[in-house]
Amino acid sequence: MNYKVEKLKVNYKTLEEFKKFKEYGLQELSMLEDLEANIIENDSESPFYGIYFGDKLVARMSLYQVDAKFNRYFEPAKDYLELWKLEVIPDYQHKGYGTALVEFAKNKNLPIKTNPRVKSKDFWEKMGFSSVTYNVERDLGENPLLWFPEGFSEHSN
Repeated sequence: MNYKVEKLKVNYKTLEEFKKFKEYGLQELSMLEDLEANIIENDSESPFYGIYFGDKLVARMSLYQVDAKFNRYFEPAKDYLELWKLEVIPDYQHKGYGTALVEFAKNKNLPIKTNPRVKSKDFWEKMGFSSVTYNVERDLGENPLLWFPEGFSEHSN
């Protein structure tokens, strides 16, 4: 299946769609508050990408590029992507939407870090992500999974 991944606009329609997702929370609420306070213009950029089925948002993820200077995961330090809130509405699961979103992120050719939700580890492993094998500060209670583009070495001396 070839799904079209779109960068989601910050507007009332998108935020209304977000309410259908389980992981609807602080990030969306702060966007809504900013929108209501007119700090962000309607249709300004968001970190969210999604796939529509007709006019219904059925899958989404949040994707941030993190500057190498904040890197705590990759040696040598490198810009990387942080992928979270990957979610597909239940009726649309197991149809390739989640895979399409992850492939979209991989095409940016940067290492990717994600923190899998409970029970989603199999999906991430199928997508080529692996657990951090070296010591990462676990102070955030994180259990990150990482993916590396071809030719990017996990360690360099």
